[in-house]
Amino acid sequence: MNLEYFIAKRLAIGKTHKNGVSAPIIKIAIAAITISIVMMLIAIATGVGLKKKIREKVAAFNGHIQISNYDNNSSEVSVIPVALEQDFYPEFKNIKGIKHVQAVASKGGIVRTDDTVEGILAKGVGKDFNWSVFKEYLVEGRLPNYAEERTDEVMISRLLANRLKLTLGDSFSSVFLRDNDPSKIPNQQKSTIIGIYDSGFEEFDATYVFMDIRHIQRMNKWEENQIGNFEVFLNDFDDIDEKSNEIYGQTLSTLDTKSIKDKYGHIFQWIDLFDFNTALIIGIMIIVGGINMITALLVLILERTPMIGVLKALGATNWSIRKVFLYNAAYLISIGLFLGNLFGLGIIWLQSNYRVFKFPNPKEYYIEYIPVHIDFSTIILLNLGVLILCVLMLLIPSYIITKISPVKAIKFD
Repeated sequence: MNLEYFIAKRLAIGKTHKNGVSAPIIKIAIAAITISIVMMLIAIATGVGLKKKIREKVAAFNGHIQISNYDNNSSEVSVIPVALEQDFYPEFKNIKGIKHVQAVASKGGIVRTDDTVEGILAKGVGKDFNWSVFKEYLVEGRLPNYAEERTDEVMISRLLANRLKLTLGDSFSSVFLRDNDPSKIPNQQKSTIIGIYDSGFEEFDATYVFMDIRHIQRMNKWEENQIGNFEVFLNDFDDIDEKSNEIYGQTLSTLDTKSIKDKYGHIFQWIDLFDFNTALIIGIMIIVGGINMITALLVLILERTPMIGVLKALGATNWSIRKVFLYNAAYLISIGLFLGNLFGLGIIWLQSNYRVFKFPNPKEYYIEYIPVHIDFSTIILLNLGVLILCVLMLLIPSYIITKISPVKAIKFD
């Protein structure tokens, strides 16, 4: 095997490659592998990055799993309260993989200014709310603090602030139905903007206003220990279906459990298509790289026909000669993989740190820039997979070596 590898390496870097017919072909094959691995790395990084970022944004507004009263009928507005005292609050002790549980309440309302009127969904949150997920979306001001006394401070989106022609520090009045009955005199709430966020998710930014949950409780005439629903955050999104079933089994029969995959099925069905697109790109790139390597191998075999004849005359078996060329091909593929990883990971690092590439229409993807994410294990598996598949593709064309006659090959020389 050492002799075969030595011969293969000499084939890869020998003088014939520099001056012979195979030189440009081999360069093209290496370039094809390089471009293919760059495209595959970028496809995986952008696909996974976009899925991850969209999941994070949906979860920031809803949690991964919501626990509410069955009688709310999947309404965005909290109608029937849920008791705060639950076995799973403030943490699930019998279920692993749960990061955080928070109590919230929502109420639909209208904001009227001198210039315009906008409908809003006031989301009441308390001292247990996980504000860390909103830190990267905050563009002006600060995050609210509802841990102390009840406050009129609210956080609204930049989109909603622009529509209402409001800025940081402005106050506004909002109107909410009393007991969800239009015939009753509505509740009025005066609020002051202390923070402006921009998640890029227009579906949420256009309506969500964050306020103290105690205002929702007061307007709904709820007790201090009554809330609209619980939001559960998981350590791993991939466990959402399993954990949703576990949580359902651990809660009271009067409580319903719903994951954001069920609540926003259209969004998650759309982002699931990213996996198909990524797999399609990877498949095409492997085929392109493999075909180029097959071409290079065939040219190399034809160019080295006299050498093959000599090796056969000296007693070398067909398989041992085929291995020489397969080692050579693997060596050339490795060069392409190295260059591809160098350029591909360089582009991913540049995008991750400086966000050079942006979407032409951010509204369609809920984010302004193209997010990227890739882990070390994916890189290793991708490189091994490409190397193994390309070498396997070369087994068939290398079979031509068995058809070369030593007598004719040496005579040809």
